[in-house]
Amino acid sequence: MADYRQMWQDLGMDLQTHDVLCDVLPQAFGDVYLSQKNRPEGMDFFNMVVAEIHGIRPAELVEFQKTGGKVFGTFCVYVPDEVIFAADAIATGLCGGSQFWVPGGEKVLPTSTCPLIKASVGARLDATCPFFRIADMYIGETTCDGKKKAWEILAEDVPVYVMDLPQMKRDKDVKAWGEEIAALKDKVEEFTGNKVTAEKLKEGIKLINDKRRALARLYEFRKQPNPPISGKDCLLVSQIAFYDDPARNAQMINKLCGELDERVQNGVGVYEEGAKRILITGTPMAIPNWKLHHIVESSGAAVVAEETCTGVRYFEHLVEENRDTLEGQIDALAERYMKINCACFTPNEKRIDDIKRLVKEYDADGVIDVNLKFCSLYDIEGYNVEKAMKEAGIPCLGIETDYTDEDAGQLRTRVGAFLEMLGE
Repeated sequence: MADYRQMWQDLGMDLQTHDVLCDVLPQAFGDVYLSQKNRPEGMDFFNMVVAEIHGIRPAELVEFQKTGGKVFGTFCVYVPDEVIFAADAIATGLCGGSQFWVPGGEKVLPTSTCPLIKASVGARLDATCPFFRIADMYIGETTCDGKKKAWEILAEDVPVYVMDLPQMKRDKDVKAWGEEIAALKDKVEEFTGNKVTAEKLKEGIKLINDKRRALARLYEFRKQPNPPISGKDCLLVSQIAFYDDPARNAQMINKLCGELDERVQNGVGVYEEGAKRILITGTPMAIPNWKLHHIVESSGAAVVAEETCTGVRYFEHLVEENRDTLEGQIDALAERYMKINCACFTPNEKRIDDIKRLVKEYDADGVIDVNLKFCSLYDIEGYNVEKAMKEAGIPCLGIETDYTDEDAGQLRTRVGAFLEMLGE
């Protein structure tokens, strides 16, 4: 790993505390990922990204800022990156997937707040995430009450712009979301000093669509009888897509897919014969949250898809590319983003439909519905998910967890029992 300490120091990071994280992450990554057998060689790039996750991309962002560029930190798949890149700025994901940051968040948030929010706030307040230190502005949204209040805390020392996401999906709500996207465009133009033209937005739409196409191509391999890549590796690729340069990310995913094509032709798979196929649904899994995938796959099953914001919700549905006016392009963006079926919406039957569709598409034997502790949206909606799965004859296991490993043994027991039931 290159030496990034001077950069971290210049960013005002707490180097001593950050060193603790840097010491722990390689071991955790090795235990979960490098211990896998028969991994595709194309995963080496993504291994490298994780090895220097607080170095390579942050250094690129810092160099971009030196030329006058602006960096926007985003938390949610509803924020349209297309608009940010169209203003010659960069959008990047932020930290929030580790127990390491939770205590920092609990200094200002109730304990009964979901770990994703606590970790994000802690990563900023404790100065241990370079992405949080680099971003010139954070773009928030109103997907849950916890986030809405967290934005107010983060806004104390960093500019925060909040997009008001409608809570229903009527025609007037899609229109309202289009107005929010137009308002974001105005804010980004004001903040960067760069004009978002129809030509630039068209380029931004294709840029992000190309990344979606690459991820969709990757996920197609998981539909194979014996996939040539593990669910853990696909999760990692998806997680990294939130941070990496979109064009490079699409290129490296497509390069990996070229290798997977050859594996399929040669009959190379990564699972034992008869491995049960699991679809995971529920709350997002920000890097480095790999716990459930690791438990499922080390128990002998295959995670073949995720109906989550770090899964198919992130890349399904392209933005229409043939609209030539800003108004038409913003409408196309609103139409695409409002097809994402987050638990924040009511009613939300389309998410249930998505889960049942994905079970068929990926030939899943069962569903694991995972809820991050204190996430009331997905916790309550879990009732409808499990009820619908039962009515459809699809085995379903509901799980509540957080970022700690304290429940790993219990989860392994429950997952093992579920897999045994699928084998009966």
